[in-house]
Amino acid sequence: MRYPSYLPTADFASQLGPFGFFFDYALDAAQRSVLFWDVMRKRGNQYRAHAEATAPHVLSFTPEVVLDGRMLERPVNYALVRIVPPDGVEIDQTRRPFVVVDPRAGHGPGIGGFKADSEIGVALRTGHPCYFIGFLPHPVPGQTIEDIARAEAIFLEKVISLHPQADAKPCVIGNCQAGWAVMMLAAMRPELFGSIIIAGAPLSYWAGERGKYPMRYTGGLLGGSWLTALTSDLGHGTFDGAWLVQNFENQNPANTLWTKHYNLYSKIDNEVPRYLGFEEWWGGHVSLNREEIQFIVDELFVGNNLAAGRIETSKGEAIDLRNIRAPIVVFCSKGDNITPPAQALGWILDLYDDVNEIRSHGQTIVYTVHETIGHLGIFVSASVARKEHGEFSSNIDLIDALPPGLYEATFEARTDETIGGDLVEGDWIMRCEVRTLEDIRALGCNGAEDDRRFATVARVSDINLSLYQTFIQPFMRAMVPEWAANQLRESHPLRMQYELLSDRNPLMAPIADLAVDVADERRPVAADNPFLALEQAFSRQIVAGLDAWREGMEALSEATFLSVYGSPFLQAAVGIDPSNTKPQRRASKTALHAQALKARIEELKARMGSGGLREGLARSLLYVAMANGAADERGFAAIRRMRRTEDGMPAMTLAEFKALIRDQFLMLVSDEEGAVTAIPSLLPADEGLRRQALSSLQQVLSARGPLSEEAEQRWERIIGLFDLSGEPLAGPVSPPRKPAPFKAVGRANKPKVA
Repeated sequence: MRYPSYLPTADFASQLGPFGFFFDYALDAAQRSVLFWDVMRKRGNQYRAHAEATAPHVLSFTPEVVLDGRMLERPVNYALVRIVPPDGVEIDQTRRPFVVVDPRAGHGPGIGGFKADSEIGVALRTGHPCYFIGFLPHPVPGQTIEDIARAEAIFLEKVISLHPQADAKPCVIGNCQAGWAVMMLAAMRPELFGSIIIAGAPLSYWAGERGKYPMRYTGGLLGGSWLTALTSDLGHGTFDGAWLVQNFENQNPANTLWTKHYNLYSKIDNEVPRYLGFEEWWGGHVSLNREEIQFIVDELFVGNNLAAGRIETSKGEAIDLRNIRAPIVVFCSKGDNITPPAQALGWILDLYDDVNEIRSHGQTIVYTVHETIGHLGIFVSASVARKEHGEFSSNIDLIDALPPGLYEATFEARTDETIGGDLVEGDWIMRCEVRTLEDIRALGCNGAEDDRRFATVARVSDINLSLYQTFIQPFMRAMVPEWAANQLRESHPLRMQYELLSDRNPLMAPIADLAVDVADERRPVAADNPFLALEQAFSRQIVAGLDAWREGMEALSEATFLSVYGSPFLQAAVGIDPSNTKPQRRASKTALHAQALKARIEELKARMGSGGLREGLARSLLYVAMANGAADERGFAAIRRMRRTEDGMPAMTLAEFKALIRDQFLMLVSDEEGAVTAIPSLLPADEGLRRQALSSLQQVLSARGPLSEEAEQRWERIIGLFDLSGEPLAGPVSPPRKPAPFKAVGRANKPKVA
């Protein structure tokens, strides 16, 4: 079948007057339609090829297998691969490795390295060795979530052993569902982590705002997790990940049913590569064992037990997120309807009463909230990768060295007028500003009434699951043999939409040849064509209608949930006290921590007068900086310059510097006046050395510009404590100067200033 090559010319169309606009549009619309269905055909073929691959992925980088999880004592379908640096990318083996863990949420692996501008890409460009933990489409029979966690621990041990010269333990990135898996492992094996970045990861499943993010109501509206067990039984012990993808699709019917297809149709000349690239990942459905998905739904989605510390290992050990010692970076977005900010950060409220309690556990938590990006954009968007992920990768040492506490990372564009701009590596300046738990609550959190509702859901789910397992499950398992389960899996609507539009369907055969001819004769319509404007207006009306339908259904779902599970009768029937105003999911506390904290404070107070110039400078820096309530990458870059090796004496390692900063900060928190008063006892007797050290300290404090009034007052006090005679040292508001190099202080074997 040939497309006609004798089309009227553009000049002829222009001679038709108003009818020429319609002719141009009709021709363009017909051509776009043919090309659109050809893309659908290519998408179907791509799906089939991807499904037939042994280890499919969408990484845009070359992977090199390091460890195969199927070979472990407890085999799992996971693997550790090294990312081969692209040509022109230099890797510094002394820098900490980055390990990206991909989410197993129904889609295949590779989303963290889907583009050159991705989490993997920015880590490589900043010189870090990079590894990736992915998985195969089908699980090893019998594998559990705990088996996967222990396999990932083995993977991290391997990475650490491959980089003995690295300046810190690995930075581990967990996307979406991989985020809670990484956090669980970090609570079980805290010694394996240098820092943690979790992007779009739900950790507090009950949290959210009324009128927004209705996905958290799904478990209650379906009667709990019994439906998960039924789906696994229909799969002969395997849960089809396509159902998870279907849940994502249902959250935005306008995009699912219209927008993403119209976007391709309307931009058919340049949108095809991006569309097919994304669809290769989106349609790469994977499976989970019934044990895995039941754990996820019962313990996390419905039970919300992770933040409450109610999950136990097979050895009876409680998984307590307060055991994590590595800094935790949380990246979320207000535009994410899958993992809104409250679900990404609500766990902090479950674990801690105030910021001082976070500090008492030695934890550093940094979060950033994007205003608009959607769930997938958090770890797919190139602009996000270049900005947020790029800054986190470049400044991971800064985050690692922050004193314990809660911070929000903010980003400011660097300009030619930026003070200390030469200290900034990228196009953005990252600042970590001190926050309190009230800032987390302001993002939207449940009251006691909603907590009781979700606690009721958990009880109802347990009852319904028990009833299903007792009376229905034996029959379902006997009635669904493996061949029937495979047929049900292949006939899933999401799979059928690919299969029916592939070359397997003989009706699609003519499309390929016709599309070649159309491409040769392609004549796009002018952007100002009125019929094109009418088409776009029609598209907007469809989107508005679908959005209105979604909003109506969401309002109905929320009202139904609140009414059913807010019933005092139902709450009392399942053992929830309707009058209880206490939080339903707070993590328990132990007297052991309080005793250990008291002993730690006494030990720090006893050491306030011990140390040397290094401790004195660190304490002075923190004392002044605490008045600003923020840490800036420019100040840390100035500190990094001060840590260079000089005169053949080794500078402090990052781990030593981190321990120094934390100890001095905790001294200030526990007894600020006593710690500051003790600073003179840490300083050398030589006034020249004190002046030189104070000058270098000034460079760090002035790196980001003028200090606040309170910080200026603290700085003047520090100058007085250094007891300099002669001309006083200029205040830190003076223009920044290039830091003078430090020389050896005191005796030849005395450690240098950090």
